[in-house]
Amino acid sequence: MLIAGERIAAVVEQQQLPANIPEIYDLKGGTLLPGFIDLQVNGGGGVLFNAAPTVESLRSIGAAHRQFGTTGFLPTLITDSFAVMRQAVAAVEQAILEGVPGVLGIHLEGPFLNPLRKGAHDAGKFCLLDQEGFEIVTSLAAGKTLVTLAPELTSTDMIRRLVAQGVIVCAGHSAATYEQARDAIVAGVSGFTHVYNAMTPLQSREPGMVGAALADSDTWFGIIADGHHCHPAAFRIAVAAKQAGGAVLVTDAMPTVGAQDAAFVLNDETLVAREGRIVNAAGMLAGSDLDMLSAVNNATAFAGLDWFEAVRMATSYPARALGLEGEVGAIKAGCRASVLALDGARRIRASWIDGVRV
Repeated sequence: MLIAGERIAAVVEQQQLPANIPEIYDLKGGTLLPGFIDLQVNGGGGVLFNAAPTVESLRSIGAAHRQFGTTGFLPTLITDSFAVMRQAVAAVEQAILEGVPGVLGIHLEGPFLNPLRKGAHDAGKFCLLDQEGFEIVTSLAAGKTLVTLAPELTSTDMIRRLVAQGVIVCAGHSAATYEQARDAIVAGVSGFTHVYNAMTPLQSREPGMVGAALADSDTWFGIIADGHHCHPAAFRIAVAAKQAGGAVLVTDAMPTVGAQDAAFVLNDETLVAREGRIVNAAGMLAGSDLDMLSAVNNATAFAGLDWFEAVRMATSYPARALGLEGEVGAIKAGCRASVLALDGARRIRASWIDGVRV
């Protein structure tokens, strides 16, 4: 693979290499992969994006996650005030302008969610999606914006307006019926946030949002392969139900990933990582302690997948979900040179983001 600047210039046979290459990296029998892309990263390296929505926080979070193969991510803001949302959008925009490694845009998970499916979010900050909220969600001038909302609490016209502005709209933290979820898909919802979790379940006579997510052939869903957010059997069923490309691995990672401290504060409550789970005092799940390389390996084990199919669930499929096919998530000429070098045991030896070894 030949790198020129930020891009992959070509993939050629060894005997076709130019004679004047300034630097060569030998895989030594290992594997070269596209870098992992994570659409839901709340924090890492001891930093929670909500607590410090700044460019420096994004540097720290990105550095923590690229230890585990993530070369592209959406910093995720959990439900917060409009003022904090504006700060987060501004930080992401500035980070992209400064070339902070890995930042692809922003994921606004809330506050347009249903209190009946609040999860660990602060329902006191939930609100309806009005014109001011619309202006905030559509304000990022660089990178991708993904918003998670409860479709039953907004209108199909509002969903269409968001999509028309280039926003990727996902359904989640929702009490929507199957029919309401279907109407939202027709209006432009293209994904579902952490399928199974914080949404109406699949039942025989009421398929719910889970049923809509699994049955629809034109949408994708994020899924957390930590063995806690969904049982391995449920993970296998979800992946088997969806067409290839429809199941996307996400971590929903909290500050404990890549950090020594197993505790942090969210909404004035201390959350703790225990045995691979992040829980509050009541024992409720609150994000994850998962990294992307572990998610790929877990997906292979849970669903009996070929390992490279699990890799696609962390690379080409999230790239497609973001509309970034041909830009990231693949090793081919013209793509950004964001790649991973793995050894024979599939451990990460080195990584590059946009042509720079990190």
